[in-house]
Amino acid sequence: MSGNDISFREIKENIDSLEDVIGYRFKNRDYVLEALTHSSYSNENKNFRYNERMEFLGDSVLGIVISDYIFKKETSVPEGELTKLRANIVCEESLSRAARKIDLGSHLLLGKGEEITGGRERKSILADAFEALIASIYLDGGMEPASKFILSNLRNIIKDSIDGKMYKDYKTQLQEELQKNGASNIWYRLIEEIGPDHNKTFVMMAGVNEKSLGSGSGKSKKEAEQDAARAALENIFGKSFVEEE
Repeated sequence: MSGNDISFREIKENIDSLEDVIGYRFKNRDYVLEALTHSSYSNENKNFRYNERMEFLGDSVLGIVISDYIFKKETSVPEGELTKLRANIVCEESLSRAARKIDLGSHLLLGKGEEITGGRERKSILADAFEALIASIYLDGGMEPASKFILSNLRNIIKDSIDGKMYKDYKTQLQEELQKNGASNIWYRLIEEIGPDHNKTFVMMAGVNEKSLGSGSGKSKKEAEQDAARAALENIFGKSFVEEE
């Protein structure tokens, strides 16, 4: 949903439709409305709160639910492998896939610029909105329905991850490759923001210690960090390494 002319009836119908898909009814719809509102829409409609704070909370709820689940299920897996497994389950690629399964993109409130440039299919927007949706369920109903939503919608991704299927989380790959050589001080720094507030492009640099390894860009800092990690892997190991991964 985009533009400045959305009626309360259309918003209600949009939430009704999403509730049908996810199987949860909100007692306080302000939570889910905030979760569905992208910053680009909020910039055009000042009375709408955008979802970045919800994303922050949803990320934490997601982390504890997945950690608890794999800790109890994979009783013989050591801490390092559990960390890698969790990272694969909660990475942007995984969450955007889960968001597409419930057609979350069609329910988002986007500004005109994001609508035109394909924001409904952008991985970073979908993954962030999925985390925000988790937060909205948690705030509205508590941990039990939030956990049920997470485990239901990530079931296949969790199974694939346990079975060894890894999604392209370039940050995790870069960290693992550098740590093989004893590097530990891996960093990401914002070096530039391009464009207006409602349609920014972020440029991030990845590096280790005092050395810069590669830069990348994206419509969110998370997306830019992934792109920077990909560039770093390519610069260190060659393009074929990244393509094979």
